[in-house]
Amino acid sequence: MSEVLDRLADLLEQRKGADPQSSYVAKLYAKGIDTILKKVGEEAAETIIAAKDGDTEKIIYETADLWFHSMVMLAHVGLRPQDVLKELARREGLSGLEEKASRPTE
Repeated sequence: MSEVLDRLADLLEQRKGADPQSSYVAKLYAKGIDTILKKVGEEAAETIIAAKDGDTEKIIYETADLWFHSMVMLAHVGLRPQDVLKELARREGLSGLEEKASRPTE
């Protein structure tokens, strides 16, 4: 399934040079990080509502929207899904408490 993420990441990179009038993603890029983050927040809220309602199809649909907009955010800041997958792999096998304890304190 990571091939899907790679193909989508490649497409998102291509959209960086697209006309904002002809591409939703190019329009998000043109509006900047604040607009992209607002969309991520909106999609996160919609995912929460879908999960609370317990509608499986809506949960899948809204989670796909959340992942998509999160990937737009990653691409905007020069990251790819592989960067996140590497971090998940690093955490694999760690308990949540161990992982949290290993984070730098602020």
